[in-house]
Amino acid sequence: MTPFLLFCPQQHNKLTVIRSIYSIFIFCILCSCNQTTQKNNTGTVVQAPTADTIFRPLTETEKKKYHDAIADYYTTHFDRGFNGSLLVAKNGEILFEAYKGTYNFATGEPITDHTPFHLASISKTFTAMTVLKLWEQGKISLDDSLQKFFPALPYKGITVKMLLNHRSGLPNYLYFMDSIWNKKQKATNEDVLNFMIVHKPRADAMPNRSYHYCNTNYLLLALIIEQTTRQSFPTYMKDSIFNPLGLKDSYVFSIKDTASYNPTYSVTKPFPMDHLDCTYGDKNVYSTVKDLYMWDKVLYTNNFLKQSTIQMAFLPYSNEKRSMHNYGLGWHLFFNKSDSIIYHNGKWHGSNTAFTRLIKDSATIIMLGNKLNNNIYRSREMGSVFTGKEDDNQLEQ
Repeated sequence: MTPFLLFCPQQHNKLTVIRSIYSIFIFCILCSCNQTTQKNNTGTVVQAPTADTIFRPLTETEKKKYHDAIADYYTTHFDRGFNGSLLVAKNGEILFEAYKGTYNFATGEPITDHTPFHLASISKTFTAMTVLKLWEQGKISLDDSLQKFFPALPYKGITVKMLLNHRSGLPNYLYFMDSIWNKKQKATNEDVLNFMIVHKPRADAMPNRSYHYCNTNYLLLALIIEQTTRQSFPTYMKDSIFNPLGLKDSYVFSIKDTASYNPTYSVTKPFPMDHLDCTYGDKNVYSTVKDLYMWDKVLYTNNFLKQSTIQMAFLPYSNEKRSMHNYGLGWHLFFNKSDSIIYHNGKWHGSNTAFTRLIKDSATIIMLGNKLNNNIYRSREMGSVFTGKEDDNQLEQ
């Protein structure tokens, strides 16, 4: 029997209203899905930055005000002893640049805007977002276990996602490769993998029990990228990531490049290459402040990754302890009340690098150095130019 409701004008009008209200309700839910929020471990609701942000053009007056303030802050706090590059931008516009010092002390080659620096752990941002790109393409699942890629690896219950957010519990190869490895031989990613299979260094924690920052995670992710793409990590990154995104001065250093190695320095004394200088994924991406500025802009668009994917990368995944600090998928996170900082720093030999993204102010501070200088990690203090308040909280190196 056909329901009476369909033939009763009054009931039909009521049904129409109900359907309209329901449709609006569903629409609101769908819209809210595009504005991902999650409570961090301080209890604050975090608004993940949208990837389709359209920047408001700055006026010439604003540009001059910011430029002069940044220049003054840089001269007062950072210029002395600085050997490297600095770029500060807001709303997608460069406000200040500085290129100071010597790239190669043996030849006297100066630092320019095309001078690539060893990014150290900032490299992890590229490795992570490349893995997420392959995930979007259906070539990798974040729930894939390590044994799918490395059947002989004796560490069970670890997934790709746990590598990305440093919850694998794996031991750090920078330490266990110092034990019985022949230090006269430069190790590759495959060497580290085989060492783990043969010697089974003890895990630091059970999988997914806690946050444990570990370079081994990203060394393995680079190998997973190689298995998935059937290309070497340096080649894939150059051809499929750097060049298409216009990062023309960026590349991955590997064992094939040892003849062209440019050292970093402690004052003017170079750090010699050691047995762990040719592994990549966790480090060994070389880039410039301008290329990182373009990388920052890419993260505000949907040209490389979907908005939802970028939002997922910027969510906190380790909430065992109440803290303003957390880690996403390839990114350090810092939550200070309504302000969010998405960033990554790096340190390797004489390389000190800092890549700071002030989300509320749509500002970016990038400082790269090749001569030992821990002051670089304070570069995010220049954010006071935008926020109007000093911030002396320490970020993770």
